[in-house]
Amino acid sequence: MHEIVLINITGEDRPGLTAAITGVLAAGGVNILDIGQAVIHDTLSFGILVDIPAGVEASSVLKDLLFTAQTLGQQVRFTPVAEADYQQWVRGQGQARHVLTLLTRQVTAGQLQRVSSITAKYGLNIDRIDRLSGRMPLDASADQSRGCIEFSVRGEPADSAAMRAEFLSLAQELNVDIAFQEDSLFRRNRRLAVFDMDSTLIEAEVIDELAKAAGVGERVTEITERAMRGELDFRASFKERLALLQGLDVSVLDEIGASLRLTEGAEALFCELKRLGYKTAILSGGFTYFAKQLQAKLGIDYVFANELETVDGKVTGRAIEPIVDAQRKADLLRELAYKEGLSLEQTIAVGDGANDLPMLAIAGLGVAFRAKPLVKQSARQAISTLGLDGVLYLLGVRDRDRQQ
Repeated sequence: MHEIVLINITGEDRPGLTAAITGVLAAGGVNILDIGQAVIHDTLSFGILVDIPAGVEASSVLKDLLFTAQTLGQQVRFTPVAEADYQQWVRGQGQARHVLTLLTRQVTAGQLQRVSSITAKYGLNIDRIDRLSGRMPLDASADQSRGCIEFSVRGEPADSAAMRAEFLSLAQELNVDIAFQEDSLFRRNRRLAVFDMDSTLIEAEVIDELAKAAGVGERVTEITERAMRGELDFRASFKERLALLQGLDVSVLDEIGASLRLTEGAEALFCELKRLGYKTAILSGGFTYFAKQLQAKLGIDYVFANELETVDGKVTGRAIEPIVDAQRKADLLRELAYKEGLSLEQTIAVGDGANDLPMLAIAGLGVAFRAKPLVKQSARQAISTLGLDGVLYLLGVRDRDRQQ
């Protein structure tokens, strides 16, 4: 006969409290079936599920525990648990587990209420909630603040597609990002991250900047927008845009390269990825001239982009094969994973355009970053609210874990 009791302890946190509580239980020969502890603003919430063996007087153990807790200024609640209920709980440990991540500039109760309501609607149970973002001052400006709440949930959604559609709609309504991933071994064991360049690592489409310098800016920008939305074939549109640059002086390249701005969070992200042992790569439909500048600045391991052909100091307007298009990006991701001895599950791909979708689809973690609507809807994960270093939250990295 097992006597199972759930013990909940709350009060002001202090050193030695856990040792004192477990010391009483140890003296009674109690077995620990489950345990969890959290501290929020110096307030402790401590739960222990115990099995009091036959022959041990439960009332004596619990009485001693109550006395010790009160001496330490803690409140205690005892809840008997039926053996049948415990066995049912044990059988449920094989259920699928997922991680739901909320990214926002400012966490609000309304956001949590809406997110948790959707998880409940589709039959998921929240086991744990953690804050991954750091402590923010009350007077932090909107562009400096960032919040990330991670939910550990149990079960399979009743309708995955419908749930995802609701999360996408909610994210747009509240101006937040909501990621839903399987909580697998690979989530914290990824080792290769590949990135699009234009409008992902940098805040510009370089071909549009070149076009402005060549006096064909509006024509090229319109083609670029349609290609990124998936309305035009990338390869054909790339050749069409490139042809409009014929005769551009190469001196313009240096001017544009010097003016390019890194995307918010790019330097922080690459610093952490390097510290964590990741290999990194640029897989870009842009140009190697600019990609290699980023490689030097961010310490990127591999660069694959398009060669901008020049003759006698002028851009020819011709494309040099092979062109890095959508399929080429996906193929390169596979090749790099093989070269590094990794499975595709251990890879991350980040991009913003329709030509990034094939590589986002095959990566273990595919992230549409500040992407066009079609790309955002098609990719499994999306980040639009925070900077590029928001990717770290999807890996479970806390702000306090990061190199300051």
